[in-house]
Amino acid sequence: MTTRSCPCGLPGAYESCCGRHHRGAAPAPTAEALMRSRYSAFVERDEAYLLRTWHPRTRPARVDFDPGMRWTGLEILETGGGSAFHTTGTVTFRASFRGGSLHERSRFERVDGAWVYVDGDFLD
Repeated sequence: MTTRSCPCGLPGAYESCCGRHHRGAAPAPTAEALMRSRYSAFVERDEAYLLRTWHPRTRPARVDFDPGMRWTGLEILETGGGSAFHTTGTVTFRASFRGGSLHERSRFERVDGAWVYVDGDFLD
């Protein structure tokens, strides 16, 4: 059996990194950790996790994955707030895919103690 590295870019195996969040074994402790786990969920096409970690007021009914999309990397550019001591946070990132990249500043809030994605602004 081979161990897959985590798509989020942190060293370590998927199962012990973002995979544990996807399985519900541990909540993401920071806004950045949630951002990384959501990126990995897009790579893995884990709709249930994405919807579960989306703020109720902005959550779509479903996630439409582009079958041709191939995510190739995540770069965290800046974080603001989002620690265990905050109720809100932002994460600015660049997510690369075959043929381009997505640059976004995402907003996160805590709902019932858990970090959730609220929305984001596309940059450049």
